[in-house]
Amino acid sequence: MPHIEGDLRRPAGARYAIIASRWNPRITDTLVAGARKTFAEHGVDDAAVDVVRVPGAWEIPVVAGRLARSGDHAAIVALGCVVRGDTRHFEQVADGCSDGLMRVALDTGVPVANGVLAVDRFEDAEARAGGSHGNKGEEAALVVIEMSHLMQQLPEVAR
Repeated sequence: MPHIEGDLRRPAGARYAIIASRWNPRITDTLVAGARKTFAEHGVDDAAVDVVRVPGAWEIPVVAGRLARSGDHAAIVALGCVVRGDTRHFEQVADGCSDGLMRVALDTGVPVANGVLAVDRFEDAEARAGGSHGNKGEEAALVVIEMSHLMQQLPEVAR
């Protein structure tokens, strides 16, 4: 097989979805804005990006699965923010969301970029939502553009 690599060109007609949690809106709204900005900067028309808001990170994988199975989207960006608290709930939500997103990608073949922040402190989230560590929403949008281009180049396989 020759060297195959994706780049940041949107495949013709490709649509994308952003699924974002409403929980911790100061963070998630900034992540969504970063993803939308990045799509626009790479030639993806705003009309080709669907934004779906869900209550929290726990709900993201079920919506990602529904959208991936619909066949309408070349790739999906998942955005949210889970901050460690005093209970195990943090681990359950963060790990469950991550595992669910990977399962959607593997089960459907639709790339899913996990931009759900799992942080110890709110300040850590701010650093990753436009602060000193960049904007993970922007990074996730770059990932799905590249992955949709790469997937277009790979041979189809029978399921």
